[in-house]
Amino acid sequence: MYRFNVRVYGLLINESNEILISDEQEYGMQFTKFPGGGVEYGEGMTEGLKREFIEECNMEVEVTGHFYTTDFFVKSAFNDSQIISIYYLVKNLKPLNLKIKTIAFDFDGEVEPLQSFRWIKLGDLSEDDFTFPIDKHVAKLLIETI
Repeated sequence: MYRFNVRVYGLLINESNEILISDEQEYGMQFTKFPGGGVEYGEGMTEGLKREFIEECNMEVEVTGHFYTTDFFVKSAFNDSQIISIYYLVKNLKPLNLKIKTIAFDFDGEVEPLQSFRWIKLGDLSEDDFTFPIDKHVAKLLIETI
């Protein structure tokens, strides 16, 4: 069991002022978060984020800046580790080749893990759009900056 679980997430905002979010189902639980995931041993933070975007979104991204690093205690929803999450602003390097949904948890397929993506207008963004406490906090920070 790991004591700390380091996560990295990307905030991708398009030209229509919408942010990309991910609906997922894994371990029998449905949740909404920003795209990204766990940093693997031997990776740097931005390297891990770029890998996660390729794996999850089939998308190459450029990291354009740091947005937030967890500064409060959060226990993982999945195990006994402490979550440390780092959020970066990113931009896609090529046109998106990603199926975008308009309904939450509108998955293609039935075998977990399941994932689908949606755009949310920044002006409509709410903490309640997200499942986990750190994502909720980041949504609040985004709302305060727009």
